[in-house]
Amino acid sequence: MLAAVLWDMDGLMVDTEPTWTIAEEELAAHLGGVWSEQLKAVIVGTRLDVAVPLILEHYGREATPDQVAEASDWLLGRMVELFASEIRLLPGVATLMADLEQRGIPQALVSSSYRVLVDSVLAHGLGPFATTVAGDEVEHGKPHPEPYLTAASRLGVDPRDCVVLEDSSAGILSAEAAGCAAVAVPSVAGVSFLPGPRREVRASLAEVDVELLARLLG
Repeated sequence: MLAAVLWDMDGLMVDTEPTWTIAEEELAAHLGGVWSEQLKAVIVGTRLDVAVPLILEHYGREATPDQVAEASDWLLGRMVELFASEIRLLPGVATLMADLEQRGIPQALVSSSYRVLVDSVLAHGLGPFATTVAGDEVEHGKPHPEPYLTAASRLGVDPRDCVVLEDSSAGILSAEAAGCAAVAVPSVAGVSFLPGPRREVRASLAEVDVELLARLLG
């Protein structure tokens, strides 16, 4: 039985990855380099405390606590500015979300983005979500299972009866480590998935319906 659907946010529900790329390109220029799509594929889906040290090291900077904090604060501030403009839902999101709501299936948002960014996106009226989990609200971020285990616990459901919708390798690893089934919808160049037990791969959420989610648990 499909007990709940747990959504990732960036690149899966809303088209924020191009916005992240704007901020990342600006940060790369500040660090004296040019943004790398290969680096993007490595850090997508991870928290800032993982991504920022990798960015700094990629551009030959020492990832000291002060440098990481400075770069993280800059990225957060810039993203809040960029998110203030219109947020674009990706294809299939609104239809699937509405169908789940109509059938009374709980939904949760589980993001690696920090709370200030999650709230900036939710301010555009997205939902409904019975609970939301931000990256800075868990001790261990994706690919650790804690984010999805936290969401399932808050909903009072068994994670094995949940389906996760994700676009990143870190997110799929997190979901499956938590015991959830998953639908992978890659959105970043260099990130791809293979189907597997309790895992479907789709090019878009427009190819996903509630029946497919239920079959994953069958």
